[in-house]
Amino acid sequence: MSADLTLGTGAPAGDIVKDSTDQAFMQDVVEPSRDVPVIVDFWAPWCGPCRQLGPVIEKAVRDAGGEVRLVKINIDENPGIAQQLRVQSIPAVFAFKNGQPVDGFMGALPESQIKDFIQRISGKGPSEAELKAMVDRALAALEAGDLGGASQDFAAVLQADPGHPGALAGLARVWLKNGDTDKAREILDHVPEDRAGDPAVESVRAALELASGSPADDSETAALRSRVEQDPSNLEARYELAEALVAAGDHKGAIDQLIAITALDREWNDQAARTLLLKVFDAAGPASEVTREGRRRLSAILFS
Repeated sequence: MSADLTLGTGAPAGDIVKDSTDQAFMQDVVEPSRDVPVIVDFWAPWCGPCRQLGPVIEKAVRDAGGEVRLVKINIDENPGIAQQLRVQSIPAVFAFKNGQPVDGFMGALPESQIKDFIQRISGKGPSEAELKAMVDRALAALEAGDLGGASQDFAAVLQADPGHPGALAGLARVWLKNGDTDKAREILDHVPEDRAGDPAVESVRAALELASGSPADDSETAALRSRVEQDPSNLEARYELAEALVAAGDHKGAIDQLIAITALDREWNDQAARTLLLKVFDAAGPASEVTREGRRRLSAILFS
């Protein structure tokens, strides 16, 4: 084929999307991946999600203009490579670079996520590690009270991956910190269904559930603090104070009260304090400093 019929990376137009076999895997995938990323789609004719994914991923690859290639392998006729890669369900998609698998996904993703995947493996967008680093930086800013800085970093991640669960969950936390639970819920509605079980998303949902209670006003909270100071063994007052602090978003203060109850009486009110404490840990986030410190303190009590 003459040079004027090739696309941007030098890949012949007819080679952008092709069917292949186990026998031709080296020729069609491994060797070409040393020059351009090759996406391998393992599918079967009986697989409904495969039929859904196929046209979408083919279009996205063609739209990429030669930045990547797509090789499709029917596992009914060619099970060997799929078995070597330990494919357990289809559709299964792997990206190869320099002869090695470097990324992939299972199931039929929406077109936007497939485009993000292609951008990532073609070097046109940030890698998963880079996105995670940006989310971690945003979470640190959020914990330090820098809501503006956190929002900017979360938004930057969402520009690269609009359905990123960590960034959506983080942005929801920003609005939750601002006291706007409706906006936080609206943001979580944008989490793709196949990523809704992400721990960061579930953590924010737990925080929203706890924040749904009506916060006590300052005078009520002050009165509860006074009752606890006058009688530290008044577990009912401590629990009510913890509930008020939870509703106000003061996770650390609530954890302090709930751990104090657990230290005084682990079984009080059918372990109500421990039950609420675990919900607060979920709401604060497993990686947050208040949760890590709270779990250390709880373990010291339970295993002393």
